[in-house]
Amino acid sequence: MRPTFSVIPFLGLALFGVSLLAGLSQAAEPTNTLRLFISSFAAGDEAGIHACTLDTQTGQLVIGSKFGEVQQTFFMALTPDRRYLYATHAPNQFGGGENEEITALEIVNDQGQLQLLNRESSLGTATCYLHVDATGKALLVANYSSGSVAVLPIRPDGSLGEAASFVKHEGSSVDPERQGHPHAHSIIPSPNNRFAYAADLGTDQIVAYQMDAATGRIAAAPQPFVRTPAAAGPRHLTFHPRTGRLYAINELENSVTRFDHHPDTGFLIERQTISTLPADYEGTSYTADVKITPDGRFLYGTNRGHHSIAAYRIADDGTLTLLEIEPSGGAGPQNLAITPDGRFLLVAKDRKPK
Repeated sequence: MRPTFSVIPFLGLALFGVSLLAGLSQAAEPTNTLRLFISSFAAGDEAGIHACTLDTQTGQLVIGSKFGEVQQTFFMALTPDRRYLYATHAPNQFGGGENEEITALEIVNDQGQLQLLNRESSLGTATCYLHVDATGKALLVANYSSGSVAVLPIRPDGSLGEAASFVKHEGSSVDPERQGHPHAHSIIPSPNNRFAYAADLGTDQIVAYQMDAATGRIAAAPQPFVRTPAAAGPRHLTFHPRTGRLYAINELENSVTRFDHHPDTGFLIERQTISTLPADYEGTSYTADVKITPDGRFLYGTNRGHHSIAAYRIADDGTLTLLEIEPSGGAGPQNLAITPDGRFLLVAKDRKPK
């Protein structure tokens, strides 16, 4: 599978153009250049992580070198200092019977050259999400097929230690095909780094943990979980950069749910759920990713099937208002990234447009 890309510039409230994503890393020179790392979710010679550059003035994306010592890389995460990159690695079957791995990589120069540090078990299958905490000491991991989460310590040299915490989720929900057992789809830390929240598609829950990043230990929070609407299937999560409200995009229901978040207790309170699809759409579609602009004014979510991006205005009280639903420029829009200046939305797609 060759990577396909979309770069969508923000011009006012509209999205124009089309062409893609992964982790963002600031390149040294020139100042209007961003380094991107883009993975191919593929096996064999087509697998790999591509180091690319994006000109944030023109939107021009240039594909550079490729690191090929990974297989079926579904997700990646960068440390806050942008020195180390972590990538899922499934050397056998993704989502099969064997636990998969996390590859630790050092970014050795401004061209994005990568050097292998080590690999550690994810303790699960279909490892689908990674997130580095604010201190850069803990890597949070979600395993979809095995319905579990883990925390791996990050050593001072960027390499990974064995998992310090592992939790297998329990339960199910109403969709017999997709929700017969847990499916942890993402896990992220709270803005104050005291809690971690995992979206479990299989149980319709946002599972909450108290977190000690220094030790990599997590334990059930005072409010251990909240439920999304039945059959919603929460997939990815994001916190508002200023208010700390939590937004969950729901894969099965094609919607976004907003929660108020209490930083001291970790409690979540559901406030709103809004669709990502046109009211008259009758086809099959599933959401994937959700991101908020750095200034906190707009939220974007991907629709796979409808092949579009839903754009919302965020009010002062956190309420979402749909602005538009625009074509994504290709089939199966997956993950999103927004450039630090808020000018470009980057979209990773499953495959090239027909």
